[in-house]
Amino acid sequence: MPIHICTTCGTSFPDASEPPTSCPICEDERQFVPRSGQGWTTPLRLAAGHANAWRKLEDGLFEIQTAPSFAIGQRALLLRTAHGNILWDCITLFDEATDALIRTLGGLAAIAISHPHYYSCMQDWARAFDCPIHLHKADAQWVMRPDSRVRYWEGETMAIAPQLTLLRLGGHFPGGTVLHWADGAQRRGALLSGDIVQVAADAGRVSFLWSYPNMMPLSAATVRRIADTLKPWPFERIYGAFPARQVMADGAGIVQRSAARYIELLQAEQP
Repeated sequence: MPIHICTTCGTSFPDASEPPTSCPICEDERQFVPRSGQGWTTPLRLAAGHANAWRKLEDGLFEIQTAPSFAIGQRALLLRTAHGNILWDCITLFDEATDALIRTLGGLAAIAISHPHYYSCMQDWARAFDCPIHLHKADAQWVMRPDSRVRYWEGETMAIAPQLTLLRLGGHFPGGTVLHWADGAQRRGALLSGDIVQVAADAGRVSFLWSYPNMMPLSAATVRRIADTLKPWPFERIYGAFPARQVMADGAGIVQRSAARYIELLQAEQP
């Protein structure tokens, strides 16, 4: 029996003869069920009409994106280090070409994911490379396919390799996580942010929302806490959830200024 994949968010569900009656992730207000209704596919059907494209972003960092775009349309980031390769966030399609390319680059030492919208088919990627998946325990309820390779971490930070630290920021989800890469941007630091810190259309801004598709804000206090949590961590660049959404200079400053403006607008009386 095949696994079933939600065509709206890309989340995979356990093997079954029939797809689930609903997708809890899409029914949550941080996502949505299309007006046409819930749709489902399988790995074979997905691979028949899609392939993964690769792009080098900087030394040691590659993006992987499915084309044509599928579900939410996020990218995964493959980070190469002397201590093994890390997959940051995940995409649903895991095809033979992707498997072969990653093996040529040395496989995966671990997978880490920012929040439940990008859990996708993480279980299949982890099984292929026999590696752990690091997820924050606060978001454990959103794992639709339990797997022994999932490792739940708790607290506010977790080092997964030298110079690589997971930071819990919360916000979009209670366990919302970013990855601080101290050696990124020629050792000036980089933040792999998913959409916990969302790089905006204006690359000089980032944003913070409870629900992106439904345009629901976070509180001023939550945004202030996120910005304060990031203050001690230097980073020049921010690599967001989607292709071309990256900040290439003054990333830490842009986060602080964007948070200040967000809070100002939430607290101001509008005419």
